[in-house]
Amino acid sequence: MSVAVETKALTPPDIAARKGRDRIVCLTAYTTPLARLANRHCDVVLVGDSVGMVLHGLPSTLSVTLDMMIMHGKAVRRGLDRALMVVDMPFASYEEGPEQAFRNAARLMAQTGCAAVKLEGGESMAETIRFLTAHGIPVMAHVGLTPQSVNVFGGYKVQGRDGDADRILRDAVAVAEAGAFSVVLEKVTEPLARRITAEVTIPTIGIGASAACDGQILVVDDMLGMFTGFRPKFVKRYAELGSEADAAIAAYAADVRDGRFPATEHVFDDAPKAGDVA
Repeated sequence: MSVAVETKALTPPDIAARKGRDRIVCLTAYTTPLARLANRHCDVVLVGDSVGMVLHGLPSTLSVTLDMMIMHGKAVRRGLDRALMVVDMPFASYEEGPEQAFRNAARLMAQTGCAAVKLEGGESMAETIRFLTAHGIPVMAHVGLTPQSVNVFGGYKVQGRDGDADRILRDAVAVAEAGAFSVVLEKVTEPLARRITAEVTIPTIGIGASAACDGQILVVDDMLGMFTGFRPKFVKRYAELGSEADAAIAAYAADVRDGRFPATEHVFDDAPKAGDVA
């Protein structure tokens, strides 16, 4: 008699318990097929608001809506049974205050089945993080370069230089004390990321930060070479699927124009043959 083995999904407390122990592997995903692949190898899958840039062609994350995050969240949920699913709260869905944040975070969790949300900001978001966690919503925080504040920063600049390091450290400490179960450190100087990781009590997830962080995250389209609009310094390309796809589409177009596709093996006779799929 066969016995079904139930897969236990990782939880926010599981990730928090990794502090200073096993490295945490995180990737973004926006579709079911990529979620299934990430689920096999990753501890955390983030439905990031970066979807606006890499899939929808938007110039920044600022135009991403709650409905967009819910749509992609539902797709990713179908591909996961082990990895912890976190969904980004988009711009203007939480900044007004804890009550607005709770309404929208609760909607994200109810409609996508995610186990946690991520929001940007440090000391200014501590009250909101405290409110959400007290009301049953786990929060992954995000400090350093926060892309939703790109207009305030004047671009996607490295953070932690020019006397800014102490402020970012305070931000990280504040979100940890407010109850976040982890914190993303984006595009901060390596010494600062190392210092924050040593001083805060929750796992740090680096992106353009330090190998000393408790975990790492990349945008999946960046690391697979599918998004070619620009390439941040902190991205390591593990494949070049964009150029491979371009070559494949070019070959298909040439075959169609020259009459080589479809060939005999791709069409159907009047009588069925072995290998035919109805």
